[in-house]
Amino acid sequence: MTKSILFFGFLLVFLGLTLPGTQGRIIPRCELVKILRNHGFKGFVGKTVADWVCLVQHQSNYSTHAFRDEGKSRDYGIFQINSKYWCDDGKTHGTSNTCHINCSKFLDDNIEDDIRCAKIIAKEANGLSRWVAWKKHCKGKKLDSYVKGC
Repeated sequence: MTKSILFFGFLLVFLGLTLPGTQGRIIPRCELVKILRNHGFKGFVGKTVADWVCLVQHQSNYSTHAFRDEGKSRDYGIFQINSKYWCDDGKTHGTSNTCHINCSKFLDDNIEDDIRCAKIIAKEANGLSRWVAWKKHCKGKKLDSYVKGC
């Protein structure tokens, strides 16, 4: 029995090490600030980088692997992009797929495609109002702390 437990433990460790992306990546706040600045988020649709960082913190807690099942649709990735309007997950009936992408692409550690889609969403909405967490936690609030020290 001890050998079975050891083998099972080894198997779990091995799978955890050989399946990249299964845990997702937590992007450190200041690294995210730098990424957003480098991708032209400062002033984009009249919002600050702090607005975007606040949005990400409250939507996904900086996780590239964040996923939320909303019943009839699902939210994917660091920006929690919804399958009803923005991407196709093969499960959401009547998706608009405005970003022309499979939702699973938002669950990897490369956030380039997440950024492109988030900008499409923000441009279409002329701001960040499509994200409930931004409206609830960030809109109209002092957000300097989200970029302080970065």
